[in-house]
Amino acid sequence: MTHIPHPDSPYITVKCAVVTVSDTRSKETDKSGQLIQELLRNANHAIEAYTIVKDEPAQIQEQMERLGQHSSLDVVIFNGGTGIAPRDTTYDTIEKLLEKTLPGFGELFRFLSYQEIGSRAMASRAVGGVYRQKLIFSLPGSSHAVRLAMEKLILPELVHLVGQLRT
Repeated sequence: MTHIPHPDSPYITVKCAVVTVSDTRSKETDKSGQLIQELLRNANHAIEAYTIVKDEPAQIQEQMERLGQHSSLDVVIFNGGTGIAPRDTTYDTIEKLLEKTLPGFGELFRFLSYQEIGSRAMASRAVGGVYRQKLIFSLPGSSHAVRLAMEKLILPELVHLVGQLRT
């Protein structure tokens, strides 16, 4: 059982954007982007924007900057492009733009991943932080990794973290 130090109000709706980074996925085949949206909606959060961009630094940066200008958004969740393959540029692009980082997010994600997949978890460059008063999370593209990050880390803390940014 997970201990929650300060219970969060179940009546707070967080406004979210979901960005899938992929050279091959379409809205019809984007299982991870669809899963993120489903899990957010099931937790009574709102999806304000959803898009798919190529794993190109300029496109990823443009999405960060565009979504960063939306005052109504609280959170942007990226998925895909967090590995070390030559085409995986999401981490490198997002990490440079973050104004604050949440090192614990990546550390805990890799720890939980290690418990499930072993040493291959070290190749994940999942990252979280803050950009223009918005929470930013960047997850691997696999649906299993998305479910793990959303259910174990992001959803349990989303309302609390957004509340921290609003104060």
